[in-house]
Amino acid sequence: MDQNKKTKVIIIEDDSYISDMYRIKFESEDFETIVANNGVEGIKLLERVVPDIILLDVVMPKIDGFSVLKAIKKNPKLDKIPVILLTNLSQKENVERGFELGASSYIIKAHFTPSEVVEKIKEVLKQEG
Repeated sequence: MDQNKKTKVIIIEDDSYISDMYRIKFESEDFETIVANNGVEGIKLLERVVPDIILLDVVMPKIDGFSVLKAIKKNPKLDKIPVILLTNLSQKENVERGFELGASSYIIKAHFTPSEVVEKIKEVLKQEG
């Protein structure tokens, strides 16, 4: 990978407090960060921008993260991009569904600090890259 090229992360999250917190944290770690405020915006954004990794909330208005994940995995231009689900849905069936749909990782928001999420993203990028 080009050493001068920043890693591009797209955050699809409807809670602006959370997305701002992650955007600030990722930018402080030298990531290029783009935020979409809901699943519909996220899908439209992904038609124009191909990131290195996607951080995706599950519970959102209009279209949920599972539906966004399905759309990503159906698109040959996007299907190899690692997607990390970032959610408060901790039930086993939700976690399993996320992995079945192709998520690379599943992070429960309440269990991870933004710094830990950045570390997790770096770890997934290393494994995928």
